[in-house]
Amino acid sequence: MSDEERAGAAPEPGAMDDRAVDSGKGNSGDGSGGSSGSGSSNNSDAGPADSESADAAAEAAERDQERERERAHAAGRFREHTRDPLAEDQGEDGSTDLAAASRARRSTRKVYNTGRDLTTFDRTLIGNAHIGDINLRLDGHRAGTGMRTGPVPEDELRRIRRIHVEPKGYVQLRDALSTRRLLVLVAAPGTGRTSTALSLLDEVTRLAAADAANAAPDDDAADDAATADSGADPRPRVSRVNPVDGVRKLRAELTGSDLRGGTGSGYLLKLPVGQPGSPPPDTLDLDGLAAELAGCRAFAVIVVTAGAAANPLLAGRYGMLCPPVPTSELLATRLRERLEDHLASGRSHAPDGTSDGTPDDAPATVVDLLRRAEKLAERQDVKDAVGLADLRPAEAELLASLLAGHLLAAISEDELLAGCRSLAAGQAREWFAGVDRALAAPATSGPDDSSGGGARPRAATLFHPVAFRIALAVLGGASHSAVASAAHLLTWELSVQSDPDHTPARPLFCDDPDADALLSRAELTEGRIEVAGAEVPARLIRYRGSALPAVVLSEVWDQHFPVRAPLVRWLRLLADDPRPQVWMRAAVATGELCVRDFDHGYAELIRPLAEAATPRRRIYAATTLDQAAGHATHRKAVRKLVDDWSRYGTKPLRWTAAMALGYGNAAASTDDTLAALARIGVRDKGDQLAIVSLNVVRLLTRPDSATVLRAMAGWTHHRQETHQDLGLVTTVRFATTAVAEVLDDEPGSALSERADWPLPLALAATRPDLVPSIADLLWTALNTPRSQDVAMEALAALLRSAVRRDGTRWTRPGLAALLPALMSEDHDRRRLDWLLRRMMDDPDNPLPDAQARTLWWLAVPPRDRTGEEDRNG
Repeated sequence: MSDEERAGAAPEPGAMDDRAVDSGKGNSGDGSGGSSGSGSSNNSDAGPADSESADAAAEAAERDQERERERAHAAGRFREHTRDPLAEDQGEDGSTDLAAASRARRSTRKVYNTGRDLTTFDRTLIGNAHIGDINLRLDGHRAGTGMRTGPVPEDELRRIRRIHVEPKGYVQLRDALSTRRLLVLVAAPGTGRTSTALSLLDEVTRLAAADAANAAPDDDAADDAATADSGADPRPRVSRVNPVDGVRKLRAELTGSDLRGGTGSGYLLKLPVGQPGSPPPDTLDLDGLAAELAGCRAFAVIVVTAGAAANPLLAGRYGMLCPPVPTSELLATRLRERLEDHLASGRSHAPDGTSDGTPDDAPATVVDLLRRAEKLAERQDVKDAVGLADLRPAEAELLASLLAGHLLAAISEDELLAGCRSLAAGQAREWFAGVDRALAAPATSGPDDSSGGGARPRAATLFHPVAFRIALAVLGGASHSAVASAAHLLTWELSVQSDPDHTPARPLFCDDPDADALLSRAELTEGRIEVAGAEVPARLIRYRGSALPAVVLSEVWDQHFPVRAPLVRWLRLLADDPRPQVWMRAAVATGELCVRDFDHGYAELIRPLAEAATPRRRIYAATTLDQAAGHATHRKAVRKLVDDWSRYGTKPLRWTAAMALGYGNAAASTDDTLAALARIGVRDKGDQLAIVSLNVVRLLTRPDSATVLRAMAGWTHHRQETHQDLGLVTTVRFATTAVAEVLDDEPGSALSERADWPLPLALAATRPDLVPSIADLLWTALNTPRSQDVAMEALAALLRSAVRRDGTRWTRPGLAALLPALMSEDHDRRRLDWLLRRMMDDPDNPLPDAQARTLWWLAVPPRDRTGEEDRNG
């Protein structure tokens, strides 16, 4: 047959049928199999009167039909073994979510790959260290320590005047306070809102006093004289008001008092808006307070926490947001304060190992020390230890003390890094300490409690913020809707655990996603997620800081044991979530929790999920084991456990062990991994070949893929049929698997750039040394009767991937590398010719003639070409 006939116009249908049969007969390489076609069973010349010949023909036809039934059964068995392991959850024709799960796992593992291994902070290291007059008391400036009522000392106001960093929009806040006399400052706790409020009150009261005394507003001495001049106005300039008193109490004190007509007092009031029993003040109360303040020529700042409860205040005439101060400015200011105080004490000396060419006995200046401290803060190990994208004032103050202490040789490198890690750990402690203390008190009914059950019916309101932070630690990087729904589930579990006598209830229309993100130090971004195999835009959420997910999990799991029971129930619910972005992220986080207490995690999560009936739960357990094996402290235990399951486990446990082995960390070497997988695959007549073949293919994305290919070749040539089936099934699975389904590499690798390629073609394009092994395996599958049909279908899919639907190049480089090795003999090319013609005649998706010719010439070595390819392009 000429080359033009081979790849040219479509052949006659009758000729195609004969050629397909002959190709199947002549190329069989399976000693135990039979002919793949009917041969010449239809060529009988017997006459109609010869009954014996007719009987023989009938028997031959029946044998042919039996062979066809056996062939169809074998092909169906191979299709069953190459199904998606999650097909039981999704249906026969459901789209696979292995690729989405793989991407979710890679994304989540980055959160815990910061080298901290969920490190707990030993507070005794530097808890009482002193550097000159720098005190490193870790709790000294922690947010949430409480605010005392009464006059604010002038020394404190003077210090705020010196170190306060103005947030964006500070001038507008000051102008609004000066004009309206009352300002409702809305911000997240710990963001410097109290310092900003005091700074505002300090400025406006100084201006008022200066105007009254006709003195310069920036002269501290004049200010002091103005506030304590001969007892004319003995009132404190700025005072803190007890939050229990509230707006009405302050208004009542101002009404009718001898303060009217005074000069510029300031009042700071922090209201626990959003907490049970603390409704926001209404507009009438605020208007009345503003009027009384104007009559007294006084000012007041009310500080409230951002959230849904504060939104009406923001919408009113007095409410304004207080944005956080940029971290760089905040840290620089705190560093300068620390270093100036130290130099003023006369204890300056150059730090060890930081000389920049100045004489050893030369005194260090603030500029020199500040430059060195900022350089130290930019070191990658220091930034990783801090693990926070934004620092709050108390954190910036502690970090400045640590940097200054290390710079001045007062604390060691280890103490510096340990102190840096304490920043995120301190935030986690603050979030969870005493959350349900109000529920532990005896329940009492009051006039504001319509349910008659005291505080307990409000359990869900108390627990939702912490539930949201836990859900964010587990599912960070997922869509906001996924995190929010998981948080609601956890809120229910926590509330039921704490108060089983009441049904948890929360308002339906009071959530504020932006406030939730602000209060949890999270960020909302626009991104994309995968739904049913297609990418769609979504609103994503994650913590602003790599350290927060780990320390939140560590704090909850280690320090609050009663929370474990509802947390375990919640994680089991997430294991049943059909979205890969949820269940895979939860599995990785579960592995980190099990590292904290493997005995508890194994009994409550790993073993029950590994024995579950649904594949997704077993994959969840396998992923959890792999995450635990990533820690050197638990690797040996996990490997022993998986090895025992592969040898002696029940069928579900062997299935889970196979999935864990596919990650590549559950055995000491690749050879050990392959041996364990083969042990599972050949047991019970190969009833678990599907999951085993998948996990052998997953190992092909690792650097030692040549070892895996050699093992597959050894299985196909094994004397036992179960091993042969293992090799053949794995080869067909290999040919039908996309890179994205099994990829474990980071973005930027050669394979990750070809995520949508079939794995054999991606390896052929990136690893030319593997081409002979890949071609031999595919050739064996194509020439073995029981795998021939599914192997031909896989080859057709590989050929169609040469170009995309829009005509752009796709996997052609991989086909150019693989096809010459696969089609090296004449009978191989005849089979390719038949396959191309059948694809061209496909009524649903015909292969274009030009593309068929291109594929043909890719398979024909240059020495066998006739020049036809040059004329046809």
